[in-house]
Amino acid sequence: MTHTDDRQFPPALAAALAVPFDYDDGKGVDFEPFPVFLSAEETTDWFRAWTGNAELSGDDFRVFGQDGSGGYAAFWLVRRNCPLVEQPVVFLGSEGETGVIARNLSAFLWLLAGGFGPWEAATSYEPDWAPRPNRELMTVAERFAADRQQSAVDVMEQAAQEFPDFDDTIMELCR
Repeated sequence: MTHTDDRQFPPALAAALAVPFDYDDGKGVDFEPFPVFLSAEETTDWFRAWTGNAELSGDDFRVFGQDGSGGYAAFWLVRRNCPLVEQPVVFLGSEGETGVIARNLSAFLWLLAGGFGPWEAATSYEPDWAPRPNRELMTVAERFAADRQQSAVDVMEQAAQEFPDFDDTIMELCR
């Protein structure tokens, strides 16, 4: 795959990340978007630290936000010759959690609209937590991905089905 170092958000992602995320003392979404993608150097530093593998680069990721503990949400550039908006969205948590949470940006918009953030989609640690759909994010999803509407549960299930070995793939890189 040919990587570019374009660090500009696609318009749909920029619109979604401009909507405030309310943590609401653990009842809301634990997500802090960045104003731009992390730089290539920052991404490589993070990925090497996360895996303990100094031989890796972060070239396969475009990190765009984090949860409160420092876990990162990113595009995973795994689909050859596909634009960024068609790449899967993943979560790599500060405690080793991993997950492909959406098959592409359109699906990610519907995940957010359904009341999930990256951490909530990738984990099930809080059994009392319940998603609260977000009207502003629904408007963004309708604007940029109306023809791809789906429930947040469908988004997560489809991502897991398409990439069942993501955790194994990432763990093989760890030292």
